[in-house]
Amino acid sequence: MSRLYKYFFRGVIAILPLALTLYLLYIFLFWMENMSMSVLHPFFGNFYIPGMGLVLGVLIIMLIGYLASLERIQKLFLLVELPFNNLPVVKSIYSSIKNFADYFSSSTKAGSQQVVLLRMPGHEFELVGLVTRRDMEGLPEGFLPGARVAVYLPMGYMIGGYTIFVPESWVHPIQMSVEEAMRSSLIAWMARADASQAMPPVPPIHPEPPPAAGNGGDTPPAPPPAQ
Repeated sequence: MSRLYKYFFRGVIAILPLALTLYLLYIFLFWMENMSMSVLHPFFGNFYIPGMGLVLGVLIIMLIGYLASLERIQKLFLLVELPFNNLPVVKSIYSSIKNFADYFSSSTKAGSQQVVLLRMPGHEFELVGLVTRRDMEGLPEGFLPGARVAVYLPMGYMIGGYTIFVPESWVHPIQMSVEEAMRSSLIAWMARADASQAMPPVPPIHPEPPPAAGNGGDTPPAPPPAQ
């Protein structure tokens, strides 16, 4: 019975990432299709080709990206953002999401998008973090003097982390993209096993030897000593 449990859990582990990915893609595509078709229905009526809504959604996103790169449209976006930047509760939510999204934007300074190893003097452990700022300009008084940087330390398996201000000599850049570092932090930098080691072969089941006749299933009697 224990072997059946092992096979079951191995099957779950093997299919779970693929199943969840396909399920999330299905939800996204279904939502995109419905939203796009609601826009197309007044123009095309009941005419529908599978995937037409998705193509329209992608084109709309690309159009918004193009318009957002124009200087005049950027000023219009600033006007649209005014209520989101002034309402008390909405301001905190919107600004946090916008700043997080802008950090991964290509328009952000390349120097601020840097993955570093944090090494404290006198300690051998290392922490992987993201540099979020390299100066104290605009921050309130009270921070320690000297060249200091803000490093964001993401948590594994959850959305969150800590931002610490440390001396610049404590951080050491590494050759890794921000996206790759966030993706690795999300799974706690778990190492992936080789395919040959991920599922070790199960030893074959050997049939139990039949009990010795006339001994009630106990150990067979020892042979008589030699004459």
